[in-house]
Amino acid sequence: MYRCVLALTLAVSSLAAQAQTHRFFTPQTLRGELVVTQHPDVLLNGKPARLAPGSRIKGENNLLVQPAGITGQKFVVHYTVENSGLVMDVWVLNPVELANKTWPRTLAEAATWQFNPGNQTWAKP
Repeated sequence: MYRCVLALTLAVSSLAAQAQTHRFFTPQTLRGELVVTQHPDVLLNGKPARLAPGSRIKGENNLLVQPAGITGQKFVVHYTVENSGLVMDVWVLNPVELANKTWPRTLAEAATWQFNPGNQTWAKP
């Protein structure tokens, strides 16, 4: 019995610690507001968009989230877009990531700003 309690305590503490960590994003990752309307259709920054086949949505705790479970809710996210224009990867931002206010919202901004991958910050010219 004590082993079960210990295992459960360790599992819960590791999830709490994981939720507070900062995930690493690539320079191609943009920030926006996402609303899943009806999978695979979404609103991205208020405009219609579509999730790519095989796309992944990760919640604040970095666990996969099913689109049907978040339909109609608005989230501030980081996302990547594949070559065809479909949304590929989506990360719902946690409070630590939201604190980093400066993040590009368009590919044009990302092309002109400078990205520091070590501390995950952008610098405007």
